[in-house]
Amino acid sequence: MSLITLNQFIAFLGAAMLLTLVPGPDNLMVLSLGAARGKRAGIAFGLGCATGCLSHTLLAALGVSALIAASPAAFGALKVAGGLYLLWLGWQALRSSGPGSLDSPRLAEADPRRLFRRGLLANAINPKVITFFLAFLPQFVDAGRADVASQIVQLGIVFTVQGALLFGAIGYFAGRLGQALRRRPAVSLWLDRIAGLLFVGLGLRLIVSR
Repeated sequence: MSLITLNQFIAFLGAAMLLTLVPGPDNLMVLSLGAARGKRAGIAFGLGCATGCLSHTLLAALGVSALIAASPAAFGALKVAGGLYLLWLGWQALRSSGPGSLDSPRLAEADPRRLFRRGLLANAINPKVITFFLAFLPQFVDAGRADVASQIVQLGIVFTVQGALLFGAIGYFAGRLGQALRRRPAVSLWLDRIAGLLFVGLGLRLIVSR
C-alpha cells in the first residue's frame, strides 16, 4: 500500500477542515451537548461522531455505499432509522431534569462513554454522510494509480482525525461556556431543552428530506 502524496494530503486536509467547521448537524449537536452537559460530554459525543466516519470510509472503499445510495428503498430505510434515532436523543434531552441527574459518580463516569457510542451511531447510520463520502473523497483520489481503495481509506482516516480534533475543540469550548451558564439552574434546564429541540429538528429534517 502506497501513501497518498503530500499534495493530496494538504489539499484534502484544507477542504476537510473547512467542511468540518461549516455549521452542520454534527458540529451543532456537539456544540449543543457541550453547552448543555459540559466539556466532557461535548468532547465524547464529538469523538464518537468523528469515529463514525471510519465506517463510511470502509463502505466507500468497498463500494457498498454506492449500492446503498443507488437503492431508494435501502437509502430511505436508513434515513428513517437515522431520523428516529435523533428523535430519540432529542426526547431524552427534553425530558431531562437538568445536570442534577448526572451528579452521582457512577453516572458521571459512564456518561462520556455512552455519549461516545451515541455519537458514533448517530454518524454511522446517517445516510447523508454516505452520499457525502461518495461525492467528496473521490475528488482527491489519483485515478492514475491502481490503489484507489487504499487512497480512499487513507483520506477517510485523515478526515476522521481532523474531525476528532475539531469536534473535540468545539465540545471543550462549548463546555467551558456552558459551565458558567449552568451555575443558574434555569439556564441549565433551558440548555437541555435547546439541545433536545435541535436533535428533534435534525431528526425530522432527515426523515422528511428527499
